[in-house]
Amino acid sequence: MTQPHNLRLRPPRQRIDPRARRWWTVQALVLPAGPMLLVAIALGVLSLLFFPGALPWLGPLLLVVLVLPALAYLLVMPTWRYRVHAWELGELAVYAASGWFWQRRRIAPLSRVQTVDTVRGPIQQAFGLATVIVTTASTAGDVKIAGLSDADAEELASRIGAAAQHVPGDAT
Repeated sequence: MTQPHNLRLRPPRQRIDPRARRWWTVQALVLPAGPMLLVAIALGVLSLLFFPGALPWLGPLLLVVLVLPALAYLLVMPTWRYRVHAWELGELAVYAASGWFWQRRRIAPLSRVQTVDTVRGPIQQAFGLATVIVTTASTAGDVKIAGLSDADAEELASRIGAAAQHVPGDAT
């Protein structure tokens, strides 16, 4: 029996924690937006102090090359990313959507799950968030579900581990 070619995969239904937007904003301030803004300020101040004649051309250049892209990244990325990030745990697979500019959807059959890890970086810890990483027997890489509350991450990791034990296949 052949499958119709017009079948589309629906987006996963489970949303991540809304605090993830603030986490991504702080992350962006650390790298790359914060350093871009600091370089722009430093170059502007140095130019003002030592090369005031350069300000008429250096000011707009810094604005276009460093300040506006950094501010746009800070303002757009967290909200856009929050709209994309979602996950779902089905009977046979775990499904995650991530990214913002480059979006990625990954489906990992539970029969291929090898390990389930919960990771909390320092900024994530400050916001009470965690990332669940599902390692499979695939060479395409892990399935990462970032931006979950600590409690949701622990519960999801347990559910994936338990579900993987009950699905016959490669990993059992």
